[in-house]
Amino acid sequence: MKKEIYLNSIYSGNVEYCYGLKTAINKSLVEGRLYLSFEGLEGDECADLRHHGGFERALHQYPSEHYAYWQQKYSSIMDWVVPGMGENLSSNGMTEETVCLGDRYQWGEAVIEVSQPRSPCFKLNKRWGIDNFSADMQQVSRCGWFYRVIQTGMVSVDEPLILIAQEPNAMTLREVCDIFFGDPLNQNKLLMLKQQCKLSESWKCKVIARLESQEVERWDFRLLGHEETL
Repeated sequence: MKKEIYLNSIYSGNVEYCYGLKTAINKSLVEGRLYLSFEGLEGDECADLRHHGGFERALHQYPSEHYAYWQQKYSSIMDWVVPGMGENLSSNGMTEETVCLGDRYQWGEAVIEVSQPRSPCFKLNKRWGIDNFSADMQQVSRCGWFYRVIQTGMVSVDEPLILIAQEPNAMTLREVCDIFFGDPLNQNKLLMLKQQCKLSESWKCKVIARLESQEVERWDFRLLGHEETL
């Protein structure tokens, strides 16, 4: 069970006005030990508490491997470097194919648990100057993921993430994304997601609503920042 991964770096950011909006997507490198509370890293801010942050989205991790993919896809635009996705944690060796919903890690004094994949939003489009970037990210399930904090404490980049618990028959985050984004009205697969007890409440509520209504919630505002006219 014990699997250790050392992070590449830790990032924290403050709310500012940039890219034409109010955001804390720009993060700066953090060195030394800092306190991880139930709401996230000490000093890390969130501009939109309705859609970001909170107890089930306290930390955002993004695989550094994905930057090479985006560099190749959009090579003529700019240099793709960490932490351009607004991530708190940057890593190698952890991706959506290997990390599972509910995976629980000891990190320094703290304990964190994977709660959901990230839902890409239009702020990524603004950050990178690419109109459909969030939709592209969603389509290929290279979204990164969030953690809830189970136990608070001091953490640092020098302390590894140690896998200490995993759900029976755990679904990988890639499997979760491929259902939630890629096959959003498949009843059998939605029932599988509904049974995932570690899935965040916000995602679980959407799964239940789809099962009841046979409809998918609108994604246009999240992905584009505005509603598309029909």
